[in-house]
Amino acid sequence: MILDKLPSRRVLNVVGFMVCFGLMGFALFAQHVLLLDPCPLCVFQRVAVISIGVIFLIAALHNPSGAGRIAYAVLLGAAAVAGATVAGRHAWLQQLPPDKVPSCGPGLDYMLETLPFTEVLGKVFTGSGECAEIVWQFLGLSMPAWVLVWMFGLGIGGVWNNLRRG
Repeated sequence: MILDKLPSRRVLNVVGFMVCFGLMGFALFAQHVLLLDPCPLCVFQRVAVISIGVIFLIAALHNPSGAGRIAYAVLLGAAAVAGATVAGRHAWLQQLPPDKVPSCGPGLDYMLETLPFTEVLGKVFTGSGECAEIVWQFLGLSMPAWVLVWMFGLGIGGVWNNLRRG
């Protein structure tokens, strides 16, 4: 059977980590080489990708059995859902007509220095004008849309891999 020929959970967790590493590498390339500054929603998407990568890495190093596998599957699923929520909101903002786009707000650094964290989260998830701007596309999808695709793939793959027998 094909499932018997799959790599071990540990190997696939390493692959998940490497995918997240690659995604973050591209995000940093886009920021520092292509000069595409991340908006506040982009920063939170990066946090989600890093979180998923760290969970994959710890799962690979730990290589648990029993309840440990379930715990890693739940953590991966939760982080992927959080990342997909942010990426979905961001992609939705990019599809709004220009007259419905919220006005641009202060930068994330300024908000973190001057506002309580819960208020910063509220303002970030409301979105702003710079979050609605599409500055990069590949195959017709913007960067947040690609992050949404990767969140689904990594989430489903990570949950499946850590719950499967083998």
